[in-house]
Amino acid sequence: MITSGQRAKLRSIAQNLNPIFHIGKNGVNENLINDINAALEAHELIKVSVLRNSPEGAKVCMEQLCAATDAEPVTAIGNRFVIYRRSSKDDVRHIEF
Repeated sequence: MITSGQRAKLRSIAQNLNPIFHIGKNGVNENLINDINAALEAHELIKVSVLRNSPEGAKVCMEQLCAATDAEPVTAIGNRFVIYRRSSKDDVRHIEF
């Protein structure tokens, strides 16, 4: 669990991020979960965009991905959301709180 102060810091970092994944008509599927797992290991903090033709909204997709990847939800605004998971790799620059 991350605290509200940690969440605020992650939100401020995420303002400068561009979405690296787009969820479309296929919704949250196994391939997307595997790709997001790899991205979380590499970056720790990622922004995802949910397209209009997605079967679910941003908050539902965020909850599904967080449950599937053991990530923490940071924020969901409009059609975008941000999730965080500390990387288990040592060669990744970790976000310090």
